[in-house]
Amino acid sequence: MAAKINRKNVLLDERVSEKAIKKSRKMKLPPLAKIHKWLAVLVFAQVFIWLGTGLFFNLMDHDKARGNQYRAKLLNKEIDVSRLIEPKQVLTQLEQDTNKAVNSIRLIQRVDTPYYLVNHQQGLYKHFVNQYSLVNAYSGEVKLVDDKMAKRIAKQSYNGDGAISQVNRLNPPIDDFLKEQNPVWQVNFDDEVNTSVYIEVGSGRLVGHSNDDKRFVDFFFMLHFMDYGLFGNNRTGGFNHGQSVLFAFLMLLFSITGAVWTVRLWRKGRYKI
Repeated sequence: MAAKINRKNVLLDERVSEKAIKKSRKMKLPPLAKIHKWLAVLVFAQVFIWLGTGLFFNLMDHDKARGNQYRAKLLNKEIDVSRLIEPKQVLTQLEQDTNKAVNSIRLIQRVDTPYYLVNHQQGLYKHFVNQYSLVNAYSGEVKLVDDKMAKRIAKQSYNGDGAISQVNRLNPPIDDFLKEQNPVWQVNFDDEVNTSVYIEVGSGRLVGHSNDDKRFVDFFFMLHFMDYGLFGNNRTGGFNHGQSVLFAFLMLLFSITGAVWTVRLWRKGRYKI
């Protein structure tokens, strides 16, 4: 009789111990471990995105990625130097008409015509904010880059079979050229890759060509550079933005919480050296 009671007690103890083990497994992680776990999810999600996009960049067609499938080189024609007006005359007239300071003046060509490009506000790079006056180098007439002139420049830079379908004036941010900080003319062509040509409004500069192939690749660059445009910020087209700083902080926090948690487990005897 006593033996049966002992067996029942042993079975009861085993069941209780099994329940205790299951309960311990279901116990909640400490706050530090929870923080570390969710940081791991965020960090490694972006790491896997880096791996995937990096592999894509190695396998993609780099020529198509540039969007220059139908881009033609702009050729300059010979300038009749005897017809050029003096730059000093241009600057004097501009100072009287606009009352703007002048940083530089240089001779350029737009649609086979020589112009003086006068810079009033000079950015560090071409895509930074600049202010220009465009003056006909033969007549001295100030020229505004309107939609008609933008069409002519776009056609000169395009060697495809498509016709112009639409012309739009866009202000930054420009989806196809996020680094561009100046207003542009967007000239769209109805070819099989939906080519768009971008002309800077102030100077008539050819900003570049874009098409469906380039836009597809730009999506992967956005993922790779974490250029998500979060927290009310616009996308930048690069990696110098708040999301990179935030991710670096999360990586640091992930490392610190992991190190502290490891030390705590070691002190409890979970790790042996």
